[in-house]
Formats: sequence, C-alpha cells, structure tokens
Amino acid sequence: MDDAVHFLLRHGYIVLFIWVFAEQIGLPLPAAPFLFAAGALGGSGRLNLGLAIGVAVLASLLSDVTWYEIGRRRGSQVLQLLCRISFEPDSCVRRTEEVFARHGARSLLVAKFVPGLSTAAPPLAGIFRMRLRRFLLFDSLGALVWAGAFAGLGYLFSDQLEQLAAYALRMGASLAGVLAGCLAVYILWKYAQRHRFLRQLRIARIAPEELKRRLDDGEDVMIVDLRHSLDFEAEPHFIPGALRLPPEELERRHHEIPRDRDVVLYCT
Repeated sequence: MDDAVHFLLRHGYIVLFIWVFAEQIGLPLPAAPFLFAAGALGGSGRLNLGLAIGVAVLASLLSDVTWYEIGRRRGSQVLQLLCRISFEPDSCVRRTEEVFARHGARSLLVAKFVPGLSTAAPPLAGIFRMRLRRFLLFDSLGALVWAGAFAGLGYLFSDQLEQLAAYALRMGASLAGVLAGCLAVYILWKYAQRHRFLRQLRIARIAPEELKRRLDDGEDVMIVDLRHSLDFEAEPHFIPGALRLPPEELERRHHEIPRDRDVVLYCT
C-alpha cells in the first residue's frame, strides 16, 4: 500500500491526466475523487494546486476537442455511438439537447457537473457547427470551473481528507474490495435496468421495412415525428405525411394525435 501511495505522489499529475481524460472520453470512471485528492495534496504541499488544475483542464479539453471533431465530421452518427456506450443513453442525450437548445454555448459552462452531459455536449457542438474558437473558449472555462471547484474543495478540506486517507490505508485491501464490489454492483444494476427497458421497447417496436410495407399497402397509419428540434436540424429528413411534434410541444398539441387508428412514434 505504501508503494501505491508513493507511486501516486511521484506520478500524480500523469495519473490525474489519464483519469480525467478517460472520464471525459466516456468511460465510467469518476474523476471527481482524483480532483479532490489532488486538491488535498495541494493543501499539504505535496502537489502544486494550480498545476494539478491545469493538467485536469488540459486532459478535459483534449477529450472534448476529440468529441467535437467526431461530431463535426460524423454528424448524428456520433449520438448513436453515445447510445451504445452510455448506461442512460436517452436521458443523457435528451438533457444535452434541451440544454443546448436553451443556452447554446453557455451550456458548456455547466455540462461537466451533470453526469452524461460532459460527454454528449462536445459532439453536439460539432454536429451543430459551433465555431471552434467559440467552443474552445466556453469549454475551457467550463473545465476550469469544474476542475477548480472539486480541487478547491479538496484543498479546503485537506486535513479531513488526509485523516480519511490514513484510515483507508489502515483498512488496506478490505476497503478496496468493498469499493470495487459497490462499483460492480452499480454497473450490473444499470446494465440490467437498461436491458429490461430494451426488452419492453422491442415488444412495441415496428421495423422501418414493416412500416413502409403497411404504408405501401394503403393502411391508415398515423406517424408522429417526436424528434427534438436539434435532431431535426442536424438531419432534416422526414417521412411523408408524418405529424411533426417536438417533445416540448407534446402536452400542448397532444389532441392532434388521432385515437381511432394505429400510431407510430418516430424518435431519435
């Protein structure tokens, strides 16, 4: 255990960079504890607080620029990739779209404080052709506020965190096993929850080919296009005859959906 502590002290900036980059690129590895720890080590004089924050901002910025370029080059396909790697794909993408629609580039200032948004916001900025200079400005400020907030808290409570770390060292492998077990249970629970949702979704799903066949046969089917306005702007194609009804207008316009025939909902 002492070897691990010495390793972290000797390579703290490298470990912090790798961990922050991994979280921001989309891996389920929370960076906040490492930022807390960096702040606490800064409070005890074993790390330079300003340099630690700078390293975290740089790692975050490199990851976000990568996602920005992927979004700019690949368009809406990148959202399909996020749906595959996220435990809560619909909620994280939907919340990001709503924040973007409401606040634009300013949403980058707060996106990192909301799980899922920190990964989904940069590619959306690229998809909707935000200027790179504007993206870098707001994204850098957001990363600075995020890293500074967590590292600053660690700095302020460095004495208490040092006592907690000493207690953790005394517990040794037992504590590591408990934490690893909790993380594994959480991941399995989210995985099972998502698959249960997908099974329910498949029951009420219709394939595009089946829908086209029914339309070609002249069946009276109502199609409701529920895509978010940002999704529609990114890919402005629609099914002929479909009712365009963004989710934010559903409560006000729900009466436009007929109750006397089959309704097919089309979303992202």
